[in-house]
Amino acid sequence: QVQLVESGGGLVQAGGSLRLSCAASGSTFSNEPMGWFRQAPGKDYEFVSVSGDSTFYADSVKGRFTISRDKDKKMVYLQMNSLKPEDTAVYLCAADPSGSWMRLSDYAYWGQGTQVTVSS
Repeated sequence: QVQLVESGGGLVQAGGSLRLSCAASGSTFSNEPMGWFRQAPGKDYEFVSVSGDSTFYADSVKGRFTISRDKDKKMVYLQMNSLKPEDTAVYLCAADPSGSWMRLSDYAYWGQGTQVTVSS
């Protein structure tokens, strides 16, 4: 059974940094795209970044967040710098999209998420 487990969330002051990790088990996930999404309170899921043959970022995080992968360890990471209060959300990773890489519902698997809270 495929599982994605996120970690690394927490409380940080504005301007600070966090590194999120996502561990995949039960599948190879060697070449399938893997991405990060987030959901702020009262809002829909929002695309953050995806890594496949190409890498994409939401405009709101471009230049501040960096996605990376370790295919041997089946891990995907999200380095988040210069955090802002508006980055506060539950962040979850997702894998193996069948359609749009920027729509969570097109992904076959996603995790439970990890809370990121940025204080002003």
